Parts: sequence; C-alpha cells; structure tokens
Amino acid sequence: MTEPKRKRGPASPVVQLAVDPASGTALYRQVYEGLRDAMLSGRLARGARLPSTRALATDLGVARNTVLLAFDQLRSEGYLYGRRGGGTRARDVVPDAMLSVPRSTRARRDAEKHTRRGAMASPSDTSRIPGVAPQISIRGRTLVETGTTLIRRAGPHAPFELGVPAIDAFPMRLWAKLAGRRWRRGDVDLGELDPAGEPALRAAIASYVGAARGARCSAEQVFVVNGAQQALHLVSQVLLDPGDDVWMEEPGYVGARVAFLAAGARPVPVRVDDEGLDVAEGIRVAPSARLAYVTPSHQFPLGVVMSASRRLQLLAWARASGAWILEDDYDSEFRYTGRPLPCMQGLETEQRERGQHAHVLYVGTFSKTLVSGLRLGYMVVPDELVDAFRAARSTVDRHTPTSYQHVLADFIGEGHYFRHIRHVRNLCAERQSALVDAASKRLTGLIDIAPDPAGLHLLGRLAPGIDDMVAHEAAMARGIRSWPLSKFHLGPPTRAALVLGYGGFDEGQIRRAVGELGRVLERL
Repeated sequence: MTEPKRKRGPASPVVQLAVDPASGTALYRQVYEGLRDAMLSGRLARGARLPSTRALATDLGVARNTVLLAFDQLRSEGYLYGRRGGGTRARDVVPDAMLSVPRSTRARRDAEKHTRRGAMASPSDTSRIPGVAPQISIRGRTLVETGTTLIRRAGPHAPFELGVPAIDAFPMRLWAKLAGRRWRRGDVDLGELDPAGEPALRAAIASYVGAARGARCSAEQVFVVNGAQQALHLVSQVLLDPGDDVWMEEPGYVGARVAFLAAGARPVPVRVDDEGLDVAEGIRVAPSARLAYVTPSHQFPLGVVMSASRRLQLLAWARASGAWILEDDYDSEFRYTGRPLPCMQGLETEQRERGQHAHVLYVGTFSKTLVSGLRLGYMVVPDELVDAFRAARSTVDRHTPTSYQHVLADFIGEGHYFRHIRHVRNLCAERQSALVDAASKRLTGLIDIAPDPAGLHLLGRLAPGIDDMVAHEAAMARGIRSWPLSKFHLGPPTRAALVLGYGGFDEGQIRRAVGELGRVLERL
C-alpha cells in the first residue's frame, strides 16, 4: 500500500529500548521485537520517523549491522518504509495479522529462558505468531518470520516476476516419452536411493558442469537436491554455527540470507562494485567470517561479473582464514554474447592440484532452464565434505524423488538438455530485446532499462524522486510483479530501482506490462 503523501509533523520520539547481551536472544532480534511491539502497542506513533541506524546503534551500544538487520526485517514485513531524503518511518497501516501484542518482550524472553532450562512453558507464556503453534521454537520463529519473504503468490505468473523460466518452452512430449520409456521397461528404482542422489544423474551432472562451466569434480562430489534453496539450507546447517559471520553481497539474494539467518548465522553486507564483491571491504568489516556467499558469474541482482583478480583474492582469503566460499551459479546458462564464464570451483580445483585445500561449494539449479516445479538442483562439495553432507542429507528428506532423477539423467545423457538450453537461450534473448525496446518507447524519463549480456532479469533504474518500494507497491496493485532493489539490501539502499524478470513471459505479455508500468510510474 502506498503511503499517502501528506505533510508530516515532527518525528515522534523513539520509545526506550533495552538490549540484553546475556539473554540468549540475538541482539538484532531484540531490537526488531522492541520496535515492532512499540508500533503495535501505539507507543511508537504511526508515521513516526525513526533515528538513523547509526544513531540508534550508538544509543543502544550495539553494532550498526545489528540495527540494520532489525530494520531490514521490519521493512520486509511491512512495518517500516523509507523515502529518499525522508529517512525511515513507521507505516501508517501495520500488517493486519499483527494487530495485537500478546505480551511484553521481556515476558517472552523470560519464557524462552525458562524453556531452555528444560521446563515446559504453558501456552499462555510462549510467543504467539498468527497461524503457528504457540510452543514454536526460537529457530522456528526465525524460519517463519524470514521465510515469508520467499513465499510466492498463488495463481498464474505475471510480468515481471523473478525466477520464472520459459515454461512454454518445456519439452513436455519429450519428457513424457522418456518417463514412459522408463516405466514401461520397469527401469525405475522404487526403493531407497543414496541420499546424494541417483548415480546416473550425478554422473551426468558432473559431466555437464565440467563441459559447460569448467567445474572439476567427480560424480561422488555431486548431490542432487530439491532446488538450490535446499542446497543453501544444507550448507548453512552443516558448516555454520549460531553467531558465525557470513559475507553477503550487498545487494544480494534474499533466499541465501534467509538460509543463513535460519541457521543462526549473522549475514554481513559487503559492497558490490563493478568488479563484484569487494573482498577488501569484507576483510575489514568481518575478517573472521566463516563463509562468503557469492554469485560471481552474474551477480544477483546487479548483473556484475566478478573480475579474475577479485576471484583470486577471494580464494586467497578463504585459504588464509579457513573459511568457505558458497558459489551460487543460478543462471549461468543464459549468456547471450560470448561463451559462458568458467566457475570459481574449477579455478580453485586447479590450485588444489598444487597441494592446496578446497574451499568452494558450488550450487546450480534446473529451475531456470527447465521448470521450477520439478524442484531439481545440485551442489558440488569438496571431497572431504562428501560423507558429512551425505549423512546430513539423510536426516532432512532422505533423497529427491527417484522418477524425476531417472528421467533427467536420460534427458542430459542423450543430449536433449544441451539442445533445450540453446533453444531457451535464444528465446530469452528475444524476450530481453522486447523488454528493452518497449521500455525505450514507453518508459523514457521514468525508468532506465539497459540490456544485459546474461541472465533472466534486468535492472530498471528509477528516475530521481521515485521510491522503489512505493513504485513496487503501486505496480503490484495493477498486477505488475516487479521487485524493488531495496528489498535485496541489508543496509540502506544506494539507488532506487526495480528488478524485472522477463524469461517466463512472451513478447505480448511484456509489451502490455511495460505499458501498464508506465501508467503506474507517471502517477507517482
């Protein structure tokens, strides 16, 4: 909902907050809960301007990143919004599902301490989240509250929704033929699989990433997972301890942030410039980070390619500090000029052959090239982690459904996948051109959309004075599902832009949506 444009009075004083480092609850959670409860109870007036994150951090005696994380969570849940030059304010309308505060923050913390000592808290003494059992755990609350940002709207996809592949290009008849052949021959293993996945598919993936992405791995290092998001959660649960720092590209992928928060880790924003993740800044702000999450081949959402020097610098940091690098290669197949860029995993393996330890975990997905409904992805882990991940995967869901794995193994092994990628790459290149062309004719002066040599989305930089959250909400009301760039920031955004996905929409849909977006932006 767009905030009404009216003259504001003086900022309301912020209620007193108290943080307790010894409480067992993360400091950012304490700041988040304190501000949320103050808004819901009326102690913080609706529309009140909050102090800057730096000033509030100083007042509370905490790191600025602690306050940034709290503000980001409140923004994502609809409690706060910001205008350029207007600071951060409490929304005039708070989320309908949270119209009452069941009890004080202090009482919740007391109940949490009581529960950790082994006593059973009564339903009246535990935190309440609408629609969730009252005895939910602290980690469960984090999963619920952060995971809501990933829930997709029900119903048909609409421009310019992110993560939607070219569903209309999926080879349905061929897939059905391959599946039918498997079932007719009785060549489907209906028993338990290795938690790492069907051996034939793992071998096909190892061969594919070696040929297409320059990765160097054996089938033993490949794990078939239920989409890239499961891979991010597995890595977070296996390699991170609560409180560990994790470098996050700023701006960066929300799904990775959610996975790290769910593991109790602390995402630390690290600036992205024209060469990718600024490794020197990461070392300065969090030198002892346990993991760095990067999208080096096509940074999400800015589209920057990490330079060779930065890649080597990041690998050197990981070796020196004993940290891990999580390489998310989410859309590398969609490069429209030149050859696809080799992945970091292959570069690091070359160094390992000279006697150095492996530090890169590589994640890929079939959700962008095929269809997301298959829920098929993969990760490549260093040899020394194979047994650990196999055991951890067996505790989650045993393995990915067998029939899809068998069919995909045939689809790749018989050469169909390479042909399909060529087809959808050409199709998506045409759809990007349609978006750029339509925007140049209809959106000039409102939003600047430049072509990108890769990917399935474009960044549209808004004209000065247009707030991307306001533009996003107004567009959503008209059926346009763009994302505001500010949603991908942990700290204050440095520019106002909309992220526009185009891969799953034909030229007619794209041109009609551009026209509607133009009408929306003209009213702001």
